[in-house]
Amino acid sequence: MKYISVAEMAKRWNMSERGVRNYCAKGKIPNAFITGKTWNIPENAVKPDRTNKKKISDSILLQRLKAEKSSKLSGGIYHKLQIELTYNSNHIEGSKLTHDQTRYIFETNTIGIANETINVDDIVETSNHFKCIDTIIDSANRTLTENYIKKLHMMLKTGTSDSRKDWFAVGDYKKLPNEVGGKNTVEPENVSKEIKKLLSDYNSKVNKNLEDIIDFHYRFERIHPFQDGNGRVGRLIMFKECLKYNIVPFIIDDNLKLFYYRGLGEWENVKGYLMDTCLTAQDNFKKYLDYFKIEY
Repeated sequence: MKYISVAEMAKRWNMSERGVRNYCAKGKIPNAFITGKTWNIPENAVKPDRTNKKKISDSILLQRLKAEKSSKLSGGIYHKLQIELTYNSNHIEGSKLTHDQTRYIFETNTIGIANETINVDDIVETSNHFKCIDTIIDSANRTLTENYIKKLHMMLKTGTSDSRKDWFAVGDYKKLPNEVGGKNTVEPENVSKEIKKLLSDYNSKVNKNLEDIIDFHYRFERIHPFQDGNGRVGRLIMFKECLKYNIVPFIIDDNLKLFYYRGLGEWENVKGYLMDTCLTAQDNFKKYLDYFKIEY
């Protein structure tokens, strides 16, 4: 039997070397063995399936989120989700609010400021993001549409300084060209056509898996349909779709931000970078589920 290296197999399977090593370490590649620090992988090895779906037909997490939201329960998974997803998603986009300030706004609808200057938009968008999370919980099982995506953007950006600019379309597609990560995005006049195509391709898949959801996110961010707020809307959609398809959701936190950006930049060449980042974030979210005793 011939054996090849982790690097060779990573290229063959279009994933990161780290992901291949994890497969080896977890015994998911039959007959792979280690010599010193080097894994030897059978040349004819088949790429293992990644299992991310819940073992049950109904989403216990979604049921719990709806129940805790309805009862206004404090200190549960709904409370945790609101603070962690809002703080981290806004922080990735440059919000200067601290984790404690984000939590205080959610818990008291007020904010304490002592000897510091805070951007009003950070406060408004934090409050708006809480409402967006409520929306994706209430409508987790809905099919993605243009109107739904625009509604999330409208909710996120209403009342901000951007909403008072003539050229900024709140709840509608961008009017001016923009870039993301130094790369060109779809021109304003072509956004609607490209979003329609993206939704058609995505919605035609019957049983979505984690990779389908991440691929949608990548394509959405490359289109960059809105003038601002694309990242946050995109991450809200990912969370919603995970809830819909009984896949453990995840939150990209500050520690994973650079890996997340790298993964988006390399998705067309090596899907493993972004997959591994999201799987790491998923493992972190599982710790919340374990703590709150929610099956997955």
